[in-house]
Amino acid sequence: MASFVPQNLLKLLIVISLLQISIAARTLNEAAQAQQQPDRLLQYHNGALLSGKIAINLIWYGKFNPSQKAIISDFITSLSSYSSQSKANQPSVATWWKTTEKYYHLISKKSTLSLSLGKQISDETCSLGKSLKNGDIVKLASKGDQKDAINVVLTASDVAVEGFCMSRCGTHGSAPGSIKSSGHNKNNKFAYIWVGNSETQCPGQCAWPFHQPIYGPQSPPLVAPNNDVGLDGMVINLASLLAGTATNPFGNGYFQGPKEAPLEAASACPGVYGKGAYPGYAGNLFVDSTTGASYNAHGAGGRKYLLPALYDPATSSCSTLV
Repeated sequence: MASFVPQNLLKLLIVISLLQISIAARTLNEAAQAQQQPDRLLQYHNGALLSGKIAINLIWYGKFNPSQKAIISDFITSLSSYSSQSKANQPSVATWWKTTEKYYHLISKKSTLSLSLGKQISDETCSLGKSLKNGDIVKLASKGDQKDAINVVLTASDVAVEGFCMSRCGTHGSAPGSIKSSGHNKNNKFAYIWVGNSETQCPGQCAWPFHQPIYGPQSPPLVAPNNDVGLDGMVINLASLLAGTATNPFGNGYFQGPKEAPLEAASACPGVYGKGAYPGYAGNLFVDSTTGASYNAHGAGGRKYLLPALYDPATSSCSTLV
């Protein structure tokens, strides 16, 4: 497939692939490889998956206004909002998330994962400074609960993070934690995610398709469904990394390629948001008749979101909502 793609479109694909980076820094060439080989099944490496009731704790680093925080927190709530959604509000964020259940069913019919919004912690004064290393991200993530949780670090638009905009838009992984069990310290790993607000640093890399890409066809960017290019871009990256965290939380779950730079449930389908997608084109999407915003999923409280395609292990293909 790649041999039929013009060189300038390949450059664009490299940029688009930054949107779905997971664990450390997935290389751009591997994202291109995923686009070339969509029919390769993600392999299960016999590790534990997250299961049971898991709280998603949000750690806000830097200044975010209330409306920005609501965009993210409403997205998290939407992941499990089945009962309140009518047929008119389909496809939904919860429907999108159900694709991850197929990975669980491959190894156990009894395994389930239930996500909910947990604690929210704010560090507006940037206690670790505004230039963070990887170790700083883990420090911040450790502020959240380390049991039955995913701790999500969200950095503001004026905070620089090691590798941000150069090789990644976010990351997920696990780190050693310490909890008390029966009066004794017991070491356990906890899962974490980091996503940065790229609005002022690299929106063409980490907020596409809501901003023009650096390379390739310069078609008009799509209108962001929540009227915030940076935060709507963060939702895309957070969604991708949540899917990767659920199906490969500790580096030995479902993935393809090297463990240090794996392709996962969402990162195996870079730049795909709707049917008919190709490099530089996100696919056929819904368009809000009032705002002109593009989206593919309904969320809680009347929200609309744009979410990435997920690799469906049942069909060995990239699955989109529209």
